[in-house]
Amino acid sequence: MSRTMNIFGLETSCDETSAAVVADGRRVLSNIVASQADLHARWGGVVPEVASRKHVELTLPVIHEALDSAGVTWNEIDGIAVTNRPGLVGALLVGVSAAKALAYSLKKPIVGVHHLEGHLYANFLADSTLDFPFLCLIVSGGHTEILALRGHGERESLGQTRDDAAGECFDKCARLLGLPYPGGPNVDRLAQNGDPKRVSFPRAWLGDSLDFSFSGLKTAVRNFVAQDGEKTPVEDVAASLQMAIVEVLVKKTVQAAQRTGMDTIALGGGVAANSGLKTAMQTACDFEGLRLVIPPPDLCTDNAAMIAAAGHHRLIQGQSDPLSFDTFAMEPLSSNSK
Repeated sequence: MSRTMNIFGLETSCDETSAAVVADGRRVLSNIVASQADLHARWGGVVPEVASRKHVELTLPVIHEALDSAGVTWNEIDGIAVTNRPGLVGALLVGVSAAKALAYSLKKPIVGVHHLEGHLYANFLADSTLDFPFLCLIVSGGHTEILALRGHGERESLGQTRDDAAGECFDKCARLLGLPYPGGPNVDRLAQNGDPKRVSFPRAWLGDSLDFSFSGLKTAVRNFVAQDGEKTPVEDVAASLQMAIVEVLVKKTVQAAQRTGMDTIALGGGVAANSGLKTAMQTACDFEGLRLVIPPPDLCTDNAAMIAAAGHHRLIQGQSDPLSFDTFAMEPLSSNSK
């Protein structure tokens, strides 16, 4: 029987400082996340310089806690995976620098991981029986994309946003509604007690394309708020906004499954924790006879376990990056550069 392969993961791409240990790319031994949400709430969004400085404070304590929680020593760690793209460059550099120092001093192999690839691999942690091929809808504050996954490293983009990401639309509209940061979860909370048919917000279907567009919806919400004068209950506005986003996400993802013939759909990214999206996607998949995999909320938001899971599949094949690998603020998931 082969020995378990333990991968240590580190994630600092935005405002969560996270370290984790994952066994064999499927089993979470620890996943420690230190959130800065309360810190940035006073500004209504993430301040990059503040985030970077906080990562410096939190990285070492989070690393120690992840090892202790997993019950392993550095001798039992087989490799290190760290987010190196995309994200806030200052924040990324904190995690990458720490990971490189660990790899150098401990003589461990290291890989730089694309943040969105981490969101894809969170599904393997959520369902140990998941296998290729499957579709994944990545939906977060900065990204909205449907990917066809046919193997490790074998992926095809079927549709992506042409402007605002779904999570960005949630957050910006939440600000228009006077909701506190983080906006998306607050919209979801209010929507659960609202009427989704109260306000007829537009849907951008874009013909037969599987691409998304949410900029028009954002403008429609701004115009409605300006004209309504708070006469409509905010719960109804939130529910109507959420439904306008969710309907497009669900319909295009199911269309992608029909066009590719794939029978499994997975979700990834922070918006995958949205209750309206989960319910609507499950209903649609049940109707179409499709299997649905959704990570639990702690694996939807930024975390190091998903980064360790993504790095595992390269490290187990003996692949690693030189310590000179760089960080990138922006990079498409399809690119293989490090």
